[in-house]
Amino acid sequence: MAKRCPECGENNIKWNMEKGEIVCKDCGLVLDDKLVDFGQEWREFDGDGANQRRTGAPLTYAGEMNMRTEVGSKQDIYSLKGSERRKMDRLRRWQNRVANSVERNLRQAMSELKRVVSTLKLSSGIEEEAARIYTIAVQQNLVRGRPMEAVVAGSIYAACRKFNFPRALEEVADAVSLQRKEVGRTYRYIIRELNMKIMPSSPHDYLPKLASTLELDAATQTLAAELIQRMIDEEIGAGKTPNGMAAAAIYVAATMRGVKRTQRQVADAANVTEVTIRNRYKEIEEKFNLKKDMVFKTNKREKNERKGISYARHKRIKKTAVKKNRRQKKNGR
Repeated sequence: MAKRCPECGENNIKWNMEKGEIVCKDCGLVLDDKLVDFGQEWREFDGDGANQRRTGAPLTYAGEMNMRTEVGSKQDIYSLKGSERRKMDRLRRWQNRVANSVERNLRQAMSELKRVVSTLKLSSGIEEEAARIYTIAVQQNLVRGRPMEAVVAGSIYAACRKFNFPRALEEVADAVSLQRKEVGRTYRYIIRELNMKIMPSSPHDYLPKLASTLELDAATQTLAAELIQRMIDEEIGAGKTPNGMAAAAIYVAATMRGVKRTQRQVADAANVTEVTIRNRYKEIEEKFNLKKDMVFKTNKREKNERKGISYARHKRIKKTAVKKNRRQKKNGR
């Protein structure tokens, strides 16, 4: 800011912050204008009942930044009559014609992205990051030749992985009704082309979600966390899916604590198969030398319980099978 006015030579200079001008109060000469105010954007003045803000809410990729002008809706146009209806219909058609392919793609993709985010119950931060990734992918022409739903799903899964939010690839693929292989291929293509650094997910990330779904107590969850850490230290299940490792640790911890949870219940919560859980917990049992009575060795009882067979009937069936085997052996002799 000048200390003296070049016109009258006085130093009675004033900075008008509202207009962004520097003015000499003696002669009225404007020394500078259109100045930028570097103060805080979010300021409120509550004096005398006033409530003013310098700016509105920040723009978001999932909201205002990808919103495009739309001339009415079909319902509004159908409510009109005669020439007004035909006029609005023409304006709507021309608006769609002048919009470029990027605008049309973003308009459809953002509505699909919001639907998938709502289905998976994700936070607004992940929605914003997924919208940002998709917008950059569209601007760099990475969407061409690929289904829009696959790119949306890949962007959402990349945002979840970036924020270490436990969502399996199968869950995201099911939300958009696509195969896991196609969504995974699109996800890898996006992070490779956009140079994104995604850290591998840990089984610890899936533990709170699985424990909450299975309604486990804090002690069982703590024991499962200790088992997962021992599995990581001993490199058990290296290269396997983290949700499968977390599911196996929860199943073993629940069994050791006497909490009745079947393999089917744990597998459904983790979105894995029962075979995965059995393979992982057999590795845990062999590596950590767990007692035989701490881990279920057979699954016949679980299968019967799933069919609605009680424990007493299960014992009778087992006893009958033993007698039948004895008779067969005796007759064979």
